[in-house]
Amino acid sequence: MSHRLSRQAATKKVRALLGVGLDQRDGHKRVTQGEKFAILGGSRETHERLTETVVKTMEDISRKGQELEDTEPREIADLLHKNTPA
Repeated sequence: MSHRLSRQAATKKVRALLGVGLDQRDGHKRVTQGEKFAILGGSRETHERLTETVVKTMEDISRKGQELEDTEPREIADLLHKNTPA
């Protein structure tokens, strides 16, 4: 049965990206939403880095003439990695 779940998971399409920052200590509740993404929490710096990474990734996907749900998960992961600020 787990093999069946794995196969189903592999064929599902990514419909949105969710970034979650866990290092918030200043009491602010940070939320940034886009058409197909949401960034929640984090310190100011972490939230900004997550937002920058996801926005650049969505721009790259769009520049390729693709939609998020038509982009392979591996390609999305590669773009997220490429767009993560150092």
